[in-house]
Amino acid sequence: MLHERVIRGRRVERDDWRFLGLDPADDLAALPAGRIVVPLATWKAHREALLARRDAGVWLAPAEEPADIAEDAASLPIVGVHFPKFTDGRGYSTAVLLRRRHGYRGELRAFGDVGRDQLFYLMRAGFDAFSLAPHRNPDAALASLGDFSVRYQGAIDDPVPLFRKREGYGAAP
Repeated sequence: MLHERVIRGRRVERDDWRFLGLDPADDLAALPAGRIVVPLATWKAHREALLARRDAGVWLAPAEEPADIAEDAASLPIVGVHFPKFTDGRGYSTAVLLRRRHGYRGELRAFGDVGRDQLFYLMRAGFDAFSLAPHRNPDAALASLGDFSVRYQGAIDDPVPLFRKREGYGAAP
């Protein structure tokens, strides 16, 4: 599937990554030229060839383990995390694990049934790019990244919780 526009770096831009739904038994010769993102099973089956391309990434389904790509974290230009339905929040944990435990620094993209009201929280979990569901407008959704000016909890984007930032916290009365 090709997402024509993506939110990346707090702006909407043209997307040049193709997210593919492949079977691990598929022949790599049939892959399209250009930037591609393949399912984890395909990545595992053809890891060396895909790493050699330097324009290939991997996407994870909700039940898949981020540890399965930890060895390749430094080499992957993009990792996609699929949200098959709006109410499936497992991708948030996947993002945190990729960023904190596995040190992933490349583009981390949420895609699937992703909507405006999730973007702020997805960003806090470590996502920096978003492909919205086809019926949603990325230009309108972009404004949601500024919906909240104060963040109480620590997260990937700001690990210090608000109460730790308050002047004089912990000082004797």
